[in-house]
Amino acid sequence: MKIGVPKEIKIGETRVSMTPSLCRRCVSLGAKVLIQKSAGLSAGFTDAEYRAAGAALVADAAIVWKSADLILKVKEPLKSEYGLLQDGQALFTYLHLAAGPDLAKLLLKKRILGIAYETVEGSDGAFPLLKPMSQIAGRLAIQVGAYFLQSQHGGSGVLLGGIPGTLPGHVVVVGAGNSGAHAVQMAAGMGARVTVLDLDTRKLEGLDSEYRGRVVTLMSNLANLESCVADADLLVGAVLIPAAKAPTVVTRAMVAKMRPGGVIVDIAIDQGGCIESIRPTSHKEPVYREHGINHYAVPNMPALVGRTSTQGLTQATEPYVALLVQKGIETALADHPGLARGVNTRDGRITNDAVARALGFA
Repeated sequence: MKIGVPKEIKIGETRVSMTPSLCRRCVSLGAKVLIQKSAGLSAGFTDAEYRAAGAALVADAAIVWKSADLILKVKEPLKSEYGLLQDGQALFTYLHLAAGPDLAKLLLKKRILGIAYETVEGSDGAFPLLKPMSQIAGRLAIQVGAYFLQSQHGGSGVLLGGIPGTLPGHVVVVGAGNSGAHAVQMAAGMGARVTVLDLDTRKLEGLDSEYRGRVVTLMSNLANLESCVADADLLVGAVLIPAAKAPTVVTRAMVAKMRPGGVIVDIAIDQGGCIESIRPTSHKEPVYREHGINHYAVPNMPALVGRTSTQGLTQATEPYVALLVQKGIETALADHPGLARGVNTRDGRITNDAVARALGFA
């Protein structure tokens, strides 16, 4: 098997889909690995390290794409890469097709075997390849939110932890999954007042037990959302329905009632976002202002910490990549139901029901 690792080209992207350690393992299992030069530099991995691990380094991305049976990436192909995809090729990356109809059409046209990190399932029904980036995004949401609350960025000038004699900032987290729970952890650790809302009482009970009353847990209903959003200094959208488009949970009307200078960070932007006033931003232009509120919605937020994100991602993907190399793609998919659930496109068809519904194919 030939594995191709092109350099990520999304604005501000610093991650790479393969570390030298993972490269060494793939080579030891018999794979040929082609890596575009400098693909790992932003994450702190040099070409020399990849060469020592047995990879072939090539300068031209087109050669990487053209020569590989399996393309290993971090982010979905961008439009400038569409022409590089080879008919019938296998692609293993974050796809987020529910928010990317144009990419979905291309994958169908070229009969790409599209395996999405975000829908690979573990034996417990969880999503092990989504988990590390969700954790990082959740933690970064508070770090980023605190930054854009600062006065020089047009924020309200609220210090989340406050000081003695002042009220700490109010962080409202909508969604108590992996990303939401880690946002709660960071916000509570900074000394903020924290409220988290979710539909799942078990998740709320778990957070209530963990924080012993230091975090307010509420059912996510219209009345609670309206009240909490209006009082939020920092609002974090963390609602995820795997593979499907994120539901709109916070309306424009709710956002309009927030205090001027507040901040919104929507972690669900990869799946379209869960806040009505949100639209994708980039690391180059990370925020825009609407209703007097700073909106942050960078789809590749974990790229802010490229080395940690790369290590977290690749330690999660390694068992699956090794399985694909050892058994071959078709046998690996047949033998591992959880990996097979990662298949979103095959032979010109959408194979994931949630993606099909989101794109109008079901």
